[in-house]
Amino acid sequence: MYYNTAYVGMDVHKESFTLRYFMVEMDTPSAPVRIPADYKLVLKYLDSIRNHLGDDVRIICGYEAGCLGYTLYRQLVSHNQECVILAPSTMPEPKGKKKIKTDNRDAGDIATSLAYRTYKPVHVPTEQDEQVKEFLRMRDDHKQALKKIKQQILAFCLRHGLQYEGTKNHWTATHLQWLHSLALEAVYQETLEEYLLTYRQLADKLERLDRRIEELAAGDPYRDHVKKLSCFLGIKTYTALSVLTEVGDFNRFPIANQFASYLGLVPGEHSSSDNRNRLGITKAGNRHVRMLLIEAAQRYGRGKVGYKSNALKDRQAGNEPAVIAYADRANERLRRRYYHMVLGNNKKANVAKVAIARELACFIWGMMTGKMA
Repeated sequence: MYYNTAYVGMDVHKESFTLRYFMVEMDTPSAPVRIPADYKLVLKYLDSIRNHLGDDVRIICGYEAGCLGYTLYRQLVSHNQECVILAPSTMPEPKGKKKIKTDNRDAGDIATSLAYRTYKPVHVPTEQDEQVKEFLRMRDDHKQALKKIKQQILAFCLRHGLQYEGTKNHWTATHLQWLHSLALEAVYQETLEEYLLTYRQLADKLERLDRRIEELAAGDPYRDHVKKLSCFLGIKTYTALSVLTEVGDFNRFPIANQFASYLGLVPGEHSSSDNRNRLGITKAGNRHVRMLLIEAAQRYGRGKVGYKSNALKDRQAGNEPAVIAYADRANERLRRRYYHMVLGNNKKANVAKVAIARELACFIWGMMTGKMA
């Protein structure tokens, strides 16, 4: 039985931690203690609190999500210490134009937020989810590097008056053949060859990473869920696996709208009295999943309502009839809604895509929680 609870706020950085504890009967948090960035020293600090307050005290630690990820959390939990990772965007912000921000003040604010529960905790993924998520984000970094080298090659050709006269599409087999056939002077030729060598290395590596992602998606515990999500238009293996590892447990969202809100796909609002002013989407929460779903929503602006391509039929094959029917209903509704917004109500295409992404997120939540009625 615990009669007292001490809340320890930790302002964590790469090289040092600042610690303060707070109890509801205290007026202000304790004096700050600065220690090197080592979880063992955090445990010693917690032991000193127990020596001061008694062994019957309950201690809850917390720190803001940041550069340390989940490492410190897992280290403390492995020693049977309660710990929470706080979402910075959900904590109270200081009032007034002049804001004082120091490590000591931040540690005290975290401790008081823990005590009064004026925060929302960050979902901590499993070890396997975190490993796969890091792999997927590494793949994204390589894709961005490939995109950049493509831009650099095209800019190099433009600077030297080399115009591709084929089709408008670049990076096709014909376009690459044209690039390799260029004969330039001296160092210019060497520059182009180095660019093309980097391009080929990145393209080959991206293909290898995509094959590895297919292997990860085909293993436990992702296989069945990836197959289900792939029934939606615009969602293939990479997007499905990214959503699963980034979100983790879908059941932590009681309703679909809360999941859409978590992704920042719901509109903001600034209202007072009878004046109601709708804003753009909040862009809160997980930016990576939000962007993936907006990209997936672009597929709903193409094709006829109710049409299913052979590729989509192949992705749906092997799933339960109820799952396929649910996805087909979603695909038909979202495609019809997109055309209605753009052609019927003259909405801008990008606005319509974001609205479709929000509804797609709700359909995904329904599939992953089994609420497909």
